[in-house]
Amino acid sequence: MWEQIRSNRIRSILLVVSMGILLLLLGYFFGLYFLGDAAAGIAIALIVWLVMNLIAYFQGDSILLSISGARKISAEDHPRLYNIVEEMKIASGLEKMPDIYIIDDPALNAFATGRSPDRAAVAVTSGLLQALNRDELQGVIGHEIAHIKNRDVLLMSMAGVMLGTVVILAWYATRVMFFSGMSGGRRDSRSGGGGQVQIIMLAVGLVLMILAPIAAQLLYFAVSRKREYLADASAALYTRYPEGLASALEKIAHSTRQLKTANNATAPMYTVNPFRHEGRAASDLTSTHPPISERIRILRAMSGASPADYERAYEKIKGRPGMIPRSALVNSGSIPLRAPSAAAGAVEDSAAQLSRTRDTSDLMWRLGNYRTITCDCGTRMRIPPGFRDRTVRCPHCGRVNHL
Repeated sequence: MWEQIRSNRIRSILLVVSMGILLLLLGYFFGLYFLGDAAAGIAIALIVWLVMNLIAYFQGDSILLSISGARKISAEDHPRLYNIVEEMKIASGLEKMPDIYIIDDPALNAFATGRSPDRAAVAVTSGLLQALNRDELQGVIGHEIAHIKNRDVLLMSMAGVMLGTVVILAWYATRVMFFSGMSGGRRDSRSGGGGQVQIIMLAVGLVLMILAPIAAQLLYFAVSRKREYLADASAALYTRYPEGLASALEKIAHSTRQLKTANNATAPMYTVNPFRHEGRAASDLTSTHPPISERIRILRAMSGASPADYERAYEKIKGRPGMIPRSALVNSGSIPLRAPSAAAGAVEDSAAQLSRTRDTSDLMWRLGNYRTITCDCGTRMRIPPGFRDRTVRCPHCGRVNHL
């Protein structure tokens, strides 16, 4: 899928360049009004942007994982998740296995991060592990692996940094302007034409400072939305089972849990917008992702698993050509869908979900360094790492247990 990846990347780079032009304009008016030198303002904007990009490139993944409260796991910690990530890594052709992280949050979501396929990570919430069966989890992991394969994670990090730079400059500029009583800036213009030009420049700069963060955020969201369709198409190709991702998105859509650690800058990184409101769809302009219902319909309209199958489903649902270039579809053909992993009944599915919940809960206790002791009556008690007493009383039978 290299050609469609390249085409989508070119569109995204153009959007990032647009954000860069917006940043330079903001720096121009910032310097012109506050420093009396437009070139100085542009230089400051570029320096701030460069420093933030260096941080994002070398430490962005670590920062994102840290603020998300993600904890790294190994194959022994959660074999099912590790095996699925490994399957998707092989299916996508990645050379290196991504690191795997768990976020202790009941919300259903996941994200991928990293500056390259050789240094990448996939993080999933504990709620997602508990709610999704194997096919559904495979679909979500395939979607996130696609972001790594398509090098979306680095571009989104850079776009997020540029958004942050624009917001920071605009925030400080407007605060300084208002707190100074709008009396700062260049004071050497006395009157007449020079004064009128100064007033016009001031008005233009003020409008730009107010609108720049909004425009930058809309561009950022556009970068994200365009890449979600391609990641869905890639996940269908890797899994050969688009219903898995569709079913997972359906469960996520029905969940009312909100992810606590997400923010406006990191929201586009997730599989689904973490700030969605149940029963109220966000408009295309202000949403970080395409509508979930639309993504589900496209996936379920696929007659095969190839990019061409996704393109036909996209055109059927949206009524217009999709994100995949026509030239890349010539030899794409159609790839047959595989059968689901297992046809479980209601009782079996309930038992499987209970097992998933127990496994995930045990994992989170272990990652939190909790000790487990079992009373003679069969009650299992979790002892936090900071617990200093040498005994603990069973809440059921009252027996005193020595630690």
